[in-house]
Amino acid sequence: MNKFKTLIVVEGKTDIDFLSSFIDADFYSVNGSAVSQKDISFIKEYKKKGEVIVLTDPDYPGTKIRNFINENIPDLKNAYVKKELSIKRNKVGVAESTIDEVKRAINSAISFKIEKSTNNTLKTEDLSELGLVGKENSKELRNFVSEKFNLGYNNGKSLLKKLNMLGIEKNEIKEALKDVK
Repeated sequence: MNKFKTLIVVEGKTDIDFLSSFIDADFYSVNGSAVSQKDISFIKEYKKKGEVIVLTDPDYPGTKIRNFINENIPDLKNAYVKKELSIKRNKVGVAESTIDEVKRAINSAISFKIEKSTNNTLKTEDLSELGLVGKENSKELRNFVSEKFNLGYNNGKSLLKKLNMLGIEKNEIKEALKDVK
């Protein structure tokens, strides 16, 4: 069993049941999309003592929950399971993922530095120039870049925001796109 000295924030009890079968860590469920101020307060308090990783489902509600938590608590780590490896019985989620995929996601967790800054080096025009928005294959290219930098699923706007929060520059993205066939 892997031991993490961390709090893993998930959506529900089934996620905790699955994760606790192979990870020895503290878990916290936000009980679906109804993230409360009590949830935010508890996570903030835990963060004073240890690391916090947000691990939500790779779907729209999971993204919405993750974004809400990250907007209210800065510098949390985020782990993303791949959607295509997290589907069982027509359900998508962390509890439907594989043990190996969850371990990969947690070991690849990233922290976003959310700063109100005008120093964002990347602009929408850069994403357009790189083919990440506005082109026929933009979705595939965004998925490739998102996977390369462990960013989860993104549309153009969320990709731009995450790349800037991580300080990833245009030349790094260009270099990564060289691997696309």
